[in-house]
Amino acid sequence: MTDSGGPRVVALGGGHGLAASLSALRRVTDDLTAVVTVADDGGSSGRLRKEFGVLPPGDLRMALAALCGDDTWGETWAEVLQHRFASAGDLSGHSLGNLLIVTVWDLLGDHVAGLDLVGQLLGAHGRVLPMALTPLEITAQVRGIDPSHPLDITTVRGQVEVATSPGTVVSVSLDPANPPPTPQALSAVLNAEWVVIGPGSWYSSVIPHLLVPGLRQALISTPARILVNLNLQPQAGETDDLTPADHFEVLLAHAPGLRVDTVLADVTSLDAPGDLAQRVAAAGARLVTADIARADAPDQHDPVTLAAAYARVMGQS
Repeated sequence: MTDSGGPRVVALGGGHGLAASLSALRRVTDDLTAVVTVADDGGSSGRLRKEFGVLPPGDLRMALAALCGDDTWGETWAEVLQHRFASAGDLSGHSLGNLLIVTVWDLLGDHVAGLDLVGQLLGAHGRVLPMALTPLEITAQVRGIDPSHPLDITTVRGQVEVATSPGTVVSVSLDPANPPPTPQALSAVLNAEWVVIGPGSWYSSVIPHLLVPGLRQALISTPARILVNLNLQPQAGETDDLTPADHFEVLLAHAPGLRVDTVLADVTSLDAPGDLAQRVAAAGARLVTADIARADAPDQHDPVTLAAAYARVMGQS
C-alpha cells in the first residue's frame, strides 16, 4: 500500500467503461493513473484529430471527468468538461472538454503536460495518460459482414467502423503497428501494485493497449497483480456473440504471456458461470463475482458497488 492511502493502481481502457472504473477506483485509492486508448476517429474527437493532428481527446476527457471529486467543485467541472454544444454552426457536436484539452495542448506543445495541467485545474483524483503519443487507427478482420457470404473475412478500418460493423470481429491490429508507448504510462505500469484492464468496448478500447508492443511487454513484466473487469453485456456490433468466457479468452489471445491474477464479473451477466470459472482457473487466475451493475441501467457499472468489489479484491475490506 502507498503512504497516500490505497495501492498504486493503473487502469487501462477507454470510453464509458474506463470512466465507470475510474469513478469506482478513486474511492479505493489516492494513487491512480488512467492509461487511455487514442484510436477514436469519430465525432468531436475525430474532427479535432483531423483538423489539428492531435491525439483524439474524447476518451481522455471522459477519464478526467470521472476523476473529478464528489464535491461542488468536482461535480461542476465534470459537467463543464462533458458539456456538448448543439447549434447550427461549426461548434455543434463539440464537447467543451475536448476544446479545452486541445487548447492546452496547442499552448504547451506537450500532450502529457497538457493533461496534467487540466487535471490540476479540475482537482482530479488521479492522473490521465494516453497509451501512445501518436494517433492510432484500429484495423479489424470481420467475418460475415455480408449475410449472403457468412464465412468471408473483410478488413474494416477505424474505431467507429469496428464498433458498429455487422458481423463478428475475428482480430484487431493497430496502424502504425509498433507505436512508441507513452514513457510515463510504461513507468506507471511497471511501478503499479494493481493493473485493472477493462471494462469497455473490448476490441476498440480495451485490447488496443495489448497491441502496443512496449506497453504489452510492460504488462507482462510488471510485478503488479492484474485484474480483468469483464463487461456487463455484449456490445452490439462488436461482441454480440461473445460470452464472458469468450471475452477473457480473446484478451489472452492478444497478449500471450500475460499473467492475470483476478477476473471480476457481474453475477447477473453469467449465463454459464461454470464455463468462465473453468477458463479463469485454467489461466491460473481467480474468479470473483459481485453485483456491480446499476439497478436502473443493467448495462452500466455502479461506481459505489464496483468500488466495494475492487476494495475486496485488493485486500482493503
